[in-house]
Amino acid sequence: MRALCWHDVNDLRVDDVPEPELVNPRDVVLRVTMTTACGSDLHFIDGYLPTMREGDVIGHEFMGEVAEVGRKVEGVEEGDRVVVPSFIGCGRCGYCQDDLWSLCDNTNPNAALQEPVLGDTTAGIYGYTHAFGGYAGSHAEYVRVPHADENCFHVPDELDDEQALFASDAWATGYMGADFCDIEEGDTVAVWGCGGVGLMAQQSAALMGAERVIGIDRFPERLRLAEREAGSETIDYTAVDSVVDALKAMTGGRGPDACIDAVGMEAHGTGPAHAYDRAKQQLKLHTDRGEALRQAIVACRKGGTLSILGVYGLMDKFPLGIVMNKGLTVRTAQQHGQRYVPDLLEYAAEGEMDPSYLATHELELEESPRGYELFKHKEDSCVRPVFVP
Repeated sequence: MRALCWHDVNDLRVDDVPEPELVNPRDVVLRVTMTTACGSDLHFIDGYLPTMREGDVIGHEFMGEVAEVGRKVEGVEEGDRVVVPSFIGCGRCGYCQDDLWSLCDNTNPNAALQEPVLGDTTAGIYGYTHAFGGYAGSHAEYVRVPHADENCFHVPDELDDEQALFASDAWATGYMGADFCDIEEGDTVAVWGCGGVGLMAQQSAALMGAERVIGIDRFPERLRLAEREAGSETIDYTAVDSVVDALKAMTGGRGPDACIDAVGMEAHGTGPAHAYDRAKQQLKLHTDRGEALRQAIVACRKGGTLSILGVYGLMDKFPLGIVMNKGLTVRTAQQHGQRYVPDLLEYAAEGEMDPSYLATHELELEESPRGYELFKHKEDSCVRPVFVP
């Protein structure tokens, strides 16, 4: 079968690879009907996350049709159309039972690669380095889905693929970020980033009752999407002297009640702090450019909530003293998709949210390397390229 494979930093190729097979009787093999790029993919493509190996199949946000079913699978049948969360849960460990699915104890066979850094291990994830399990990814004609009963969610017949696809990751992540904020009537929520996750966080915050949502980015087309689709107020951070000052002015000097970082380790910025971050990152002295996160910490009101969705590694100059002295609540995680996907599909079926506008470019799998170039460099107003094998 054909699949998009990682060969080296900034070297992606579509290759012939073996078709997946059932390994465990609880597995299914899925014929991928649609898969999409994710901003977190860029971190290993750009060389900031180790443990990729030449020939690894990438991709972790996807949906498809069940092609083969293991003999112990009970809730999924051949031909079913399903969407699959990016993190793999077993459904049986204490973390899965507590709806902390990305912390599953049993689905990462390479825990020894994570424990020296994290002190423990996350769940496995499709197509996302061997430290996260070494699973083959979704940018392929077929993909193996372990623990199918826990990880496959039936898509309602009335939904198009584009309406369901982003429940796999971008929508679930953004929704989780808003959920972390414990939004109350009258709250103001600021979101750094108007990419897929940031836009979903903004729409979700509004759905949960935020009175004002403010999206922060620099690309005019993304800021327009935030205004049009999420109803957000917006800040172009390149057009103001200080994002923090702009937010204070918009909130009567108080600051937002909650701040969501939907950017992560490759944040763009302006001024000396950004230049410092870029230099240290390029010299491999740290992995993270922390401009967006630092702004969120400084801007958030006293006693507010900081929700971190961006992927991070090792950050220099993290202002922990500000977090402590302002009494901020910090909530963060990789996405617990299995907790949220059923509700998201219901929202879509009832017409309350439709994330399909994120799919700005539809390409065949053979064109996926070009799709990643469009996505990485934000060319041609690309928010998310989707690939159809």
